[in-house]
Amino acid sequence: MAAAATVTAVLLAGCGGSGEDSGGGGGPEKKTITVAGLPLADVAALHIAMDRRLFAKEGLNVRVQPVQQSVQALPALAHGQVDVIGGANFVTFLQAREKGTLATRVLAEGARNAPHMMDVLVPADSKIKEPRDLAGKKVAVNILNNIQSLTLNATLGKAGVGRPEYRQVPFPQMGSVLERGQVDAVHAAEPFATALKRDLKARTVVDGNAAPVAGLPLSGYVTTDTFIDKYPKTAAAFQRAISAAQAVAAKDRGAVEKALPGYTKIKPEEAAAIGLPDYPATSSVAQLKRLISLMRTQKLLTKDLDPAAVLYQPTR
Repeated sequence: MAAAATVTAVLLAGCGGSGEDSGGGGGPEKKTITVAGLPLADVAALHIAMDRRLFAKEGLNVRVQPVQQSVQALPALAHGQVDVIGGANFVTFLQAREKGTLATRVLAEGARNAPHMMDVLVPADSKIKEPRDLAGKKVAVNILNNIQSLTLNATLGKAGVGRPEYRQVPFPQMGSVLERGQVDAVHAAEPFATALKRDLKARTVVDGNAAPVAGLPLSGYVTTDTFIDKYPKTAAAFQRAISAAQAVAAKDRGAVEKALPGYTKIKPEEAAAIGLPDYPATSSVAQLKRLISLMRTQKLLTKDLDPAAVLYQPTR
């Protein structure tokens, strides 16, 4: 908790406001925007858009503020110190919307579940050999009661396996707690999973994309209703640029591999081996409804949210 508060304070101080640029004519009302970005494969499109000047083509200057957990950027988003969170896990932001904590909106999907882009890993010499061995064991997740436990609970439940005990450990620290035996397994997303396999010879016991959560929406680019209402042209311009970059990422793995070393700790030669998420070029109401239904089943939401109201659609 203290570490999260410190990171949030640094984030707020580091942003120093995004500026009130005045867009003339039909351009964006606010030309300079700040995106809190996670060091995950989920946000490859953000960096592709910057490298290929897709934001610039839309009249935007985008600054990226690194953050380790999207929840740490919530205060900055609420106070307007960042405008968008890239790699924002949908579970947190759907819960915030339902509770009225923060009226968030999805500008664009960023990542959907795909084979081995999230894996449950154990030490090479662990006695845990298969999913059923995880019942009652300590498993590290990046955030409690969130996308990792949600998907793993669903996968183990379908197989008739009891749930593990979850421990909250940020992705960058999972290797050390696993190595010291403080947890029995870690649920790691890429590129951290590849790093753990490389450094600790960790092995996979569950592919995070197993049924019934294959292809599930995981994260995306989230802002607030307030930002969209105040800067509708800016929001639409950002969405167009990200959608174009998502289309590149979906078709050109090489573009993703080129982007990854620039904002993660993955080495260039390892980028070709990691499990990537799916990068949808367009957001889907039907797919988001799958996530909402699963959250309802596990009581992470108390009522059904309308996915069409959550997804931002510019007025034409």
